[in-house]
Amino acid sequence: MLQTLQRRERDGDPIRVGLVGAGAMGMGIVHQVGITPGMELVWVADQCLATAERAADLIEGCEFGLDASELLGSAPVDVFVESTNSIQGALAYCEAAIMYGSHVVLMNAEVDLAFGPYLAKLADDKGVVVTSDAGDQHGVLATMIEEITLWGFEIVQAGNIKGFLNRDATVESLAHEAAIRNLDPSQCCAYTDGTKLNIEMAILSNAYGYLPLADGMSGPRASTVEEALGLFDFDSHPEGGAIDYILGAEPGGGVYVVAKCDHELQVPYLKYYKLLKSDQGYYYLFYRPYHLCHLETPKAIYMAAEHGEALLRPWKGRVAEVYAYAKADFSAGTEIGESIGSDVVYGMVKAVGGARGQVPIAVLESEGLKPVFKRDVFKGQALIFDDIEWGDTTLLDKYNEVTNLPSC
Repeated sequence: MLQTLQRRERDGDPIRVGLVGAGAMGMGIVHQVGITPGMELVWVADQCLATAERAADLIEGCEFGLDASELLGSAPVDVFVESTNSIQGALAYCEAAIMYGSHVVLMNAEVDLAFGPYLAKLADDKGVVVTSDAGDQHGVLATMIEEITLWGFEIVQAGNIKGFLNRDATVESLAHEAAIRNLDPSQCCAYTDGTKLNIEMAILSNAYGYLPLADGMSGPRASTVEEALGLFDFDSHPEGGAIDYILGAEPGGGVYVVAKCDHELQVPYLKYYKLLKSDQGYYYLFYRPYHLCHLETPKAIYMAAEHGEALLRPWKGRVAEVYAYAKADFSAGTEIGESIGSDVVYGMVKAVGGARGQVPIAVLESEGLKPVFKRDVFKGQALIFDDIEWGDTTLLDKYNEVTNLPSC
């Protein structure tokens, strides 16, 4: 990869990149693309023009603007990076990028989950690629899964190392922490209440067919990542593999994979290599103690532009979804407001076959009239469509339109 990009740099043929969303993560991507040989950031878009300008100022000659769709038309790019926190707006930007013949890298996990199968099909029809980002947990897991599978191992569990979880978290309670981390408080809330974790792991489900062991996954506490080998009954895992997480384990972040290899030739080698093995059988632990988000985005950009390959996409279709649950008791008439990173709802992953009538959390986002509860709901209740008085149904209608697309 490095040699190819260096050659492109020498030849004056860089991969042209456009970015929408210049928040904390977007700003990092601006910098990273700018210092990666063989890549050129052509423009940055953001709903705040001053923010877009500030990001563009990091790169000599970079354009900026409010509307990514307009920039896609006036300044074509090879790869479009979606790094906003929206779903409805992001969907429109991704559709426009595909129509203009750009590959799409999704740093936006919410639109990735809600509309990934639809966007993948749209991209296939136009001869381009839509891919998850390389640096978020699900992207890092995908890289590990691909490599471990190529070794001939059977993936048993793909897991996240979650530092802290509070399903009752509110935007106000996290304002201070968000400021320290230069994050939007709603975004920080989505991390803390587990919604973001569930979205990322659901994306893996839709790529590889892995299933959660329970609604929202089981998430046992652990002191170290090595303990994962003793916290699950791997023999009873779904045949195709599972998604889950461990809570509070050192090294304090990152991801892990548990895979099985019982081939008599391999076993002595694996012992010699000092791989951690479960007492239950031939289950081995692989983990990475970090994920580097924007630092790794150029990898996904490169794979799409140079090879026309997605690092991660919903190959299995819609296997799992993240559904909305009430954070507290609420009376009829309560406005739901923000859905992802909300004071009112949190999201948990569930296999789609067992979630009849439940509300996917993504469709509660509204750029117009907000949805409200039309009857009382109670803490921990799984929300169904009949619980909601829908206002602006633009996103819901689009979701319903595309959910029956075949697997890609």
